[in-house]
Amino acid sequence: MKTRKVGIIGLGHVGAHVAYSLAVQGIADELVLVDMNEQKVASEVQDLRDAAAYLPHRITVNAGDFADLGDCDVIVNSVGKIDLLRGTHNRLTEMDFTIPAVRGYVDKIKASGFDGVLVNITNPCDIVTRELALGLGLPKGRVFGTGTGLDTSRLLSALARQTGVDHKSITCYMMGEHGNDQFAPWSCVSFRGMPLDEWAKTDERFRFDRDALQKESIGGGWVTFAGKFCTEYGIATTAARMVHIVLHDEKAIMPASAELCGEYSESGLFVGVPCLIGKNGVEQVIELPLTDEEKAKFHACCEGVRKNMEHLKEI
Repeated sequence: MKTRKVGIIGLGHVGAHVAYSLAVQGIADELVLVDMNEQKVASEVQDLRDAAAYLPHRITVNAGDFADLGDCDVIVNSVGKIDLLRGTHNRLTEMDFTIPAVRGYVDKIKASGFDGVLVNITNPCDIVTRELALGLGLPKGRVFGTGTGLDTSRLLSALARQTGVDHKSITCYMMGEHGNDQFAPWSCVSFRGMPLDEWAKTDERFRFDRDALQKESIGGGWVTFAGKFCTEYGIATTAARMVHIVLHDEKAIMPASAELCGEYSESGLFVGVPCLIGKNGVEQVIELPLTDEEKAKFHACCEGVRKNMEHLKEI
């Protein structure tokens, strides 16, 4: 039986929690942890090994270098410097750190012979994911980002609280930039197949302030950050779920930061859209039947990402 091997680059708050999620859920058989801080890696390896003794499954955890990532099925990139976000509500603040960091090791990943799927968490997610994809040169879809996946989970949670319907019975998405300009296409929200607009005709629980709920979903990450100056559980669970989908070739649909090549009449960038994910990463971008107003919002998001990409020329 093939061993499911996952590498994690960057062992900060997020990377460490991704490692723990993969270990405790039994998603991976082997973890390879890579970070420039050798003592941090050693400490995380020891802690995870201590936890493994009481898990109902086997998991091997080792420290490694980029050369050790070559035979990984999946790599999770989570290098960042989240302290840069103190005093600002803009994920772009990290770009001056994360882009040079990624450029400093992407060739090392490529030199390892890595031929799997890479899931990027590092912010600004859409721009960094594109940078990794260009640097690695893997087939289309093999590199994608968590993007609006976590933001969608916040919308699901908010809708469940508002309506009393279990989140597993709700279909909804956040789309566009993984940032302040993302939006919820309300015309595509449904509850077990019945559109939100239809429910609202007969049930007042579904007649809520949509703008307020969208704002809550976008701002949720900053609520988390305000009290602990990091985000951990939500994004780690999102990444772990994506890794599980890839390793088990689930063909599951969830939002991710994916390359657009004509979908939604956009191309040349990565942005948050619903995707069919399987063993080859993003295997299809799902084009939702957006209204004209929603299409305009999406295109505005894409223009915003392009504008932010202009800063790459200065780094």
